[in-house]
Amino acid sequence: MRLVFAGTPEVAVPALDALIASDRHEVVAVVTRPDAPAGRGRRLVASPVAERAEEAGIEVLKPARPRDEDFLARLREIAPDCCPVVAYGALLPKAALEIPTHGWVNLHFSLLPAWRGAAPVQHSILAGDDMTGASTFQIEEGLDSGPVYGVLTEHIRPTDTSGDLLTRLAFAGSGLLAATMDGIEDGTLKAVPQPADGITLAPKISVEDARIDWAAPALRADRVVRGCAPAPGAWTTFRGERLKVMSVALDSARTELAPGEIAAAKNSVHVGTGSHAVRLQWVQPQGKKPMQAADWARGVRIAPGEKLGGE
Repeated sequence: MRLVFAGTPEVAVPALDALIASDRHEVVAVVTRPDAPAGRGRRLVASPVAERAEEAGIEVLKPARPRDEDFLARLREIAPDCCPVVAYGALLPKAALEIPTHGWVNLHFSLLPAWRGAAPVQHSILAGDDMTGASTFQIEEGLDSGPVYGVLTEHIRPTDTSGDLLTRLAFAGSGLLAATMDGIEDGTLKAVPQPADGITLAPKISVEDARIDWAAPALRADRVVRGCAPAPGAWTTFRGERLKVMSVALDSARTELAPGEIAAAKNSVHVGTGSHAVRLQWVQPQGKKPMQAADWARGVRIAPGEKLGGE
């Protein structure tokens, strides 16, 4: 099939690579988000998908909006058989959905209908799920509601961050998306409607969602830290300034600390929660580089009874 691939971030690159490597299909163009400012100089930088496509000599389309007539006209000229999608980042209008013969097929990082939306991996960790996966489905005008072609499953490990899990799913999912293209092309794969039960939503994680509530149980603090890593990053406050919490470990042996209370020893820093303590491992004070929590605590000289998040 003639494919037009739509995607933007680094997590979409493995799927693009798998389709480029396929001997059954041809990636004739890529659709991605416009160049965005990045770094200290805020200069415009192409998306990882755009960079990979340019390396491979593939035409790159960067519409400001997928409903722009210039973009739709070019897509009609290309006349793709199918448009595979991974984390493109913009809603597709009906006019675009109708152009490819076999429509647009999305690789979504959840077991649909669970966690429909922009942040399925983060929400699966925040919810304490033991299992997640990836699904390929036909895009329609509803939010991730189209019929499903295929799925794969993936265990969520106790120490997984969203970044860890998303990386595994991106590589495993690339094979699923390529196999889905094969099945559509040879007619052996039919999409099955999603069940009406079990629908959960996964909206984008906000900065406020990433704030640690020390009055909640320790497991919740651990999930927020892991689910929000690497972005937007879990955080709390200390002496009126934001402190990013990059990793913690559970310590059920310590139950004497009040929620948010800090206990700093020579080589360890514990913080109380609504159940038992967590041990801070890595933190990043405002305006500084990441550091081990014990080094941070020595530098700020924790006073007895001081708390995180108390402001």
